[in-house]
Amino acid sequence: MKEQFIELLKQTNREGIEELIQFLENSDFFKAPASTRFHGNFEGGLLAHSLKVYEILKKKVETCVIDIKPTEETLIIVALLHDICKTNFYKVDYRNAKNELGVWEKVPYYTIDDTIPYGHGEKSVMMATEYIKLTSEEKYTIRWHMGFTEPKELYGTIGQAFKKYPLALLLFEADLEATYFYDI
Repeated sequence: MKEQFIELLKQTNREGIEELIQFLENSDFFKAPASTRFHGNFEGGLLAHSLKVYEILKKKVETCVIDIKPTEETLIIVALLHDICKTNFYKVDYRNAKNELGVWEKVPYYTIDDTIPYGHGEKSVMMATEYIKLTSEEKYTIRWHMGFTEPKELYGTIGQAFKKYPLALLLFEADLEATYFYDI
């Protein structure tokens, strides 16, 4: 999966993409979970989740009821980098739990170690733009990919963003589908 992910990013031919790939390879991105307990909470979960979101997003764009034609480059960027904020975000800790024999033992679990507390979507935009230039559509799409899981005070803003950039709504839906239909 790692090779597929890297090859897709290279297909974008974005200036700075090699540096972004190098950053990811030097980080925990390819081994990180997608979350601590909600979905993809296994080694490599973030990579699997990102690729599944890309796969779903492509289909959603092809079958969209409105005429939306983002470039393949944009689809790759927004799908694969929407959760880049989870890079170097999780750590393994241990807790006591009973095994199948009823004996207490230390078991690993993922916990959050947020050293850059900058939000979620906005942090992904910030991290990506440290390496590559994003279009306005890509920035809005990544920023608002959490959709209506954001605080209700932001619902008006989210709605405006979805009207301006429908790809953001499709990415939100693809993210939810990868999470709840595929558990990654």
